[in-house]
Parts: sequence; structure tokens; C-alpha cells
Amino acid sequence: MERKFPLFIVTGASGVGKTTVMHELRGLFPNFIILSTDNDNFGSTKLDYQDRYNLLFHCAAAAAKSNIGTIICGTVMPWDAQKCDTYHDFSEVCFINLHCDDETRNNRLRNRLDKDTWTDEMLKVHQEFAQWLLDNAETAYDPPMPTIDTTLALPAEIALQIREFIYTKWNI
Repeated sequence: MERKFPLFIVTGASGVGKTTVMHELRGLFPNFIILSTDNDNFGSTKLDYQDRYNLLFHCAAAAAKSNIGTIICGTVMPWDAQKCDTYHDFSEVCFINLHCDDETRNNRLRNRLDKDTWTDEMLKVHQEFAQWLLDNAETAYDPPMPTIDTTLALPAEIALQIREFIYTKWNI
């Protein structure tokens, strides 16, 4: 019988620092695969989000068979993860929520390359989503999802907090 390993997903609303911390994680986890839901299209921009999640989970499951861990950075909801073909190939799917205060998130989004898309309405939607993640971290996620505040922390500090959580679950 094959041993199952956990899969890790760093999630959060847009602008909380998922992509920024991903680069730090690559340095802290040289033996892990670090993937992003944003740009890992496997050569195709025609994939919808569920197909993209499914491909990412397949890659993670294949890596796990070689005792290699995977961290996916991106906004994935638990019900979308559960629809993936290989969801049950993992001992557990562990989400980690990155969060920052509304003012910081809004400033970050309004200073990105795609700043024109961040209307007041879009900012409000992401504010409500960020609050939903906080409100449901204990009940909608199994295991419960820890939250790391990125408002003032440097990306390297956030990555170390993520590493601390992952090492509580990753036992090779």
C-alpha cells in the first residue's frame, strides 16, 4: 500500500502576497514543487480554473509518489479541490490563508500592472472574500486553515511561517 502525503495550498484574496511569497518558498523548499494557479497553464491559456486545478493536483500526486511535496499558490476553494480526480491521493489537503488589512490589499492591487481592473466594486468583492476566508477558516476547511497576516510582514518572514506549518504536517 502506497503511503499518502499531504498537499499544501497557499490561498487568499488577490493582493495578499501569494505570488510574492511563492518565490521565497522556492528557496526554503528546494525539494518541493511550487506551483501557481495563475501561470501554470501547461502551455494552454484555454483551460478553465477547474481543469487547471485538476492538472495541478495530478502533478502533485505524481510528485508525491516519489516522496516529493507540492505547494500550490493560488486561490483554490475546498469544494474545487475536492472535485479534482486525485484529491484522495493525498493524506490531507492543507490550506494556508494569507491575509492583510483592506487598506494594504487595496493599495497593493491599485499599484499592480493590472491596476485598471481594480475598480471600487472589484476591491469590495475581494474585501468580502477575504473576510469570508477568515470567517470560515475553522469550518469550511478540513483540517482548519491557519491564517498568516501579511500586512506588515516581509515575504521572507511569511515564508518562514508557512514552512513552520508545513513541517508540522510533512513527516518523511
